[in-house]
Amino acid sequence: MTATSHNPLRLDIKPLINDAQTVRGRTPLAQFVRLKESVVADQMDADAAVAWQFQGELRPVTGGAPEMWGRLSADVEVALVCQRCLAAVREHLSLDRWVRFVQTEEEAEALDGELEDDVLALPRTLNLLELVEDELILGLPLVPRHGVCPEPLPVPADDLPVVVEENPFAALAGLKGKLGK
Repeated sequence: MTATSHNPLRLDIKPLINDAQTVRGRTPLAQFVRLKESVVADQMDADAAVAWQFQGELRPVTGGAPEMWGRLSADVEVALVCQRCLAAVREHLSLDRWVRFVQTEEEAEALDGELEDDVLALPRTLNLLELVEDELILGLPLVPRHGVCPEPLPVPADDLPVVVEENPFAALAGLKGKLGK
């Protein structure tokens, strides 16, 4: 079942997971304030948007209550600053993660160290866009750079050829020898 009328800013997560529903949307990049701080805004398309999706799932557990899971995915292309040439470099950010929801913060803390997937305490409502933004920020490259920079890199001063000038005292000594003859 696909639901399209859910508000991603105040998503009632429990029925969504219990009914195995999917919500999806496209949200302008401008609404992701913290992510937008990391991009080169003047190099971005005016209509740049994050495509996102959340799919709820109950997983059966032998001898216990089913586990509540959600699959979070998102995609966006951003322009970042290349750390070699300082020009804009296009990066495709993509995420596809499973999140397990548990009843309490204590349970989330205990399971967080055991599972590779994210574990969150089940909130009454979830700001899905905030979760998407957090995960995309975590997915930013530490050192964005071109495979091959479009412009040749400037040569650092340490790599310039050294011009060896003659020692002025050696030149004086040479003149002294010529005058003494």
